This record gives sequence, C-alpha cells and structure tokens, in this order.
Amino acid sequence: MNKDQKQEVIELLKSKFSQYSNFYVTNTESLTVAQVNSLRKTCFDKQVEMKVAKNTLIRKALEALDSEKYAPVFDSLHGVTALMFSDSPKEPAVIISSFRKDNGKLEKPVLKAAFVADELYVGDDQLATLTKIKTKNELIGEVIGLLQSPAKRVIAALLEKGKNEGVAVAEAPAAE
Repeated sequence: MNKDQKQEVIELLKSKFSQYSNFYVTNTESLTVAQVNSLRKTCFDKQVEMKVAKNTLIRKALEALDSEKYAPVFDSLHGVTALMFSDSPKEPAVIISSFRKDNGKLEKPVLKAAFVADELYVGDDQLATLTKIKTKNELIGEVIGLLQSPAKRVIAALLEKGKNEGVAVAEAPAAE
C-alpha cells in the first residue's frame, strides 16, 4: 500500500468516524472467510457498516479528528481489527452476541472497545451492557408511555365512575 492509498483510507475512516457517533472496535482474527462474509451480510442487513483497516491507519484517522477524545481507544488497536459503525448504539453489540450464538458459542468477534455517544466501553465483558443500551426511539417510547399512564388512569376512573352513576340513576326511577 503506497502513501496515497494510505491517505485515502485515512480520509475514508475520518469521514466514517465523523458520520457516526457510535463505533465498535472488534477482533475478527481466526474467523473463516465464510464467517466473516456472514458477519458482513448481517451487518449490512442491520444498517451497520463494517470496515477492516490497519491499526496504524485507524489511529492516524482518530488522531486527526481529536487525539484527546479518542486516546483511550488507542490501547485497543492491536491484532486484526474490524470497525463497526452504526447510528444505533446497541445494534453492533446485538449483532456480535447473536453471531456468537448462531455459530456454536463462538468466542469471536471479540469486542475490544466501543465508543458510544462519547462514552468508551473497553473489553469484551462490556458486550452484555451494550446490548441493554436503549436507543433514542426506545427512550422516547418509554417517556410517552410514562406520560400517558396517569392520563389513562384518570380517564379509566372517570369512565368507571360514569358507568356506576349511570347504573344508579337507571335504577333509581324503577325503585320509586
């Protein structure tokens, strides 16, 4: 790879890091070609971009954007590295978890680090935590549900009271 090609890769990576607020750094070493292709297809189907690049080029791209902000990620740049970019903070974690289960409790891909909404998660033990992160739409749905709950209770109570009063009024003239 010559200097111009390396610069192209760095620019591509910089645009991806700028475009997405969430990215995962994974180790796909020892996966077969068929397994990698299957993982790429799953990522494509779930709108997650997967890119494989050299660690030094990833580091240079991150340093060019904001070396202080991304400094903790640098320690995870070793071995074979695949990056997963997503608008969803948890979709790559879900993909990794389900990929492992679907492939007979496979240990790969290993999560080296995840940068989710300016928070860094380091290590494969963080995968379970990342699968439980709520997306923006899930949070909005929960807030709407919480806001609607008291109103629904009031309406239900009023309807119940109206039914009870309607029964009492209907019975009153018959009693006279």
